[in-house]
Amino acid sequence: MKAVVLAGGYATRMWPITKHRPKMFLPIGESSVIDHIFAELEADDRIDEVFVSTNERFAPDFDAHLAESDFEKPRLSIEETTEEEDKFGVVGALAQLVDRENVDDDLLVIAGDNLISFDISDFVDYFDQKAAPTLAAYDVGSREKAKSYGLVTLEGDQVVDFQEKPDDPKSTLVSIACYAFPRDSLGLLSTYLEDGNNPDEPGWFVQWLQNRQPTYAYTFEGAWFDIGTPESYLDAVAWHLDGESLVAESATLENATIGENVHIMDGATLEDSHVDYSIVFPDATVKNGDIRRSIIDENTLIEDLDLAGALIGAHTTISNGG
Repeated sequence: MKAVVLAGGYATRMWPITKHRPKMFLPIGESSVIDHIFAELEADDRIDEVFVSTNERFAPDFDAHLAESDFEKPRLSIEETTEEEDKFGVVGALAQLVDRENVDDDLLVIAGDNLISFDISDFVDYFDQKAAPTLAAYDVGSREKAKSYGLVTLEGDQVVDFQEKPDDPKSTLVSIACYAFPRDSLGLLSTYLEDGNNPDEPGWFVQWLQNRQPTYAYTFEGAWFDIGTPESYLDAVAWHLDGESLVAESATLENATIGENVHIMDGATLEDSHVDYSIVFPDATVKNGDIRRSIIDENTLIEDLDLAGALIGAHTTISNGG
């Protein structure tokens, strides 16, 4: 079995913290979003190769990241894009990868910005049992949230209807970006695109596919975070920390108080400040501040400010005194 980790997005909704770094490298505790996925794929002996599908702009970042890691399976497969408007769409990029890499095995596809509570090996076990196209499905618990995803309708565990981003969801069970396809289904990617179908979202392909081949859903409970906004990133870190806080040994705290679900990274400095439910990147400094539900990027100075729901880019200086 091969695996594809989708990492070609530009994460414009999270700028400026993702303007010059892939969002998959954002820290989740002591690791990163994508390294959680790499670790599980590395441990499953059924998966013999992992393609990291990224764009030309971020390819050097991924190349350096993989070179510094202990992972043996992942290697880059580069889309020829450098800007958001150049993208082929997820289905288009996946079809190109299958052709470019001559993939002729069963294929696991997972988004590199997914933080999930189930073991990927359990999902592959389920796929092996079904020997048919399979997706992972999660109850988001809110019809408003369900509008942003692909809505899944099941009979037993078989998908009988699929609606991509419906205006009026009938349920709250959605497909997350985790799929498995038998080798004999991969040719249908090209058929789908040649027929003029939507190349952007995998859900459109699943909607088309489930009318042609039996398609199944692996449903799970627990947690799932689609890290595409600052809020979802904060919530993912909070889920991982589970009410605790993580403060790097090299950070400096002087008359500072730390609340719940806070990550303070290497070299950061907090003086006369309180931080709660927030992330402070390396070498950032907060003086006389009250920081809540905010992300402060590296080498930033925040002074004499109360911030709530803020997203502050790197190398920024903001002071209440100007």
